[in-house]
Amino acid sequence: MKNFYILKTGTTFPSILAEHGDFDQWTVNGLETGGKRCRVVNVEGGAGLPDPGDCLAVVITGSHAMVTDDLPWSLEIEKWLPGLLRAEVPLLAICYGHQLLARALGGRVGYHPRGIETGTVEIRLEPEAAGDPLFASMPVRFPANVDHSQSLIELPPGSVRLAVSPHEPCHAFRVGSCAWGVQFHPEFTATIMRLYILAQEARLRDEGHDADALLAGIRETPVAGSILKRFALIAGLA
Repeated sequence: MKNFYILKTGTTFPSILAEHGDFDQWTVNGLETGGKRCRVVNVEGGAGLPDPGDCLAVVITGSHAMVTDDLPWSLEIEKWLPGLLRAEVPLLAICYGHQLLARALGGRVGYHPRGIETGTVEIRLEPEAAGDPLFASMPVRFPANVDHSQSLIELPPGSVRLAVSPHEPCHAFRVGSCAWGVQFHPEFTATIMRLYILAQEARLRDEGHDADALLAGIRETPVAGSILKRFALIAGLA
């Protein structure tokens, strides 16, 4: 039987982990499947990648690592991804995963010239999203929680840009018929987002950001969060 794999590419701040869990747990919660057929593969921790033929679908989590660090486990995922796409396995790549998917297919990733984007921001869908299997019927504008310093600088050839923000020129894209990258975090609750800003408060202030304003602007993001449940439906898990 094929499994729904969650590739864990990082771990949250220790202060968050102890009480609220980690990226993989938040992802399972967002899928709303009760963990049915979900298998977590801690790739950052050294676990091997599954054979594409054994995958019902795959989600790649976020990470505190940087794609351009070229860490060995990250490069292994990059090499593995084209085979997953050739097998037409549904894929949702989040934040770090979004950037990794893009680079694996010929896109370009790097530090955003305007620095970190964090907090609750407005996402705007591109016209192409209206006919997309994952984004169709979603509002053209919706809030999402974000936290990233690197960005997708250049889309991979043949991909379709689906969403942007005032800061970020590509918050979502699709390549092929069933592989998506999203820069925002559909798995983040308002509580998690608030804790992320608090954990980075000194850095944010040093870089000229108004941490108090960022905290005041945080809210729940159910439309962004629905991406996980939508993906579970596409994968046949829900």
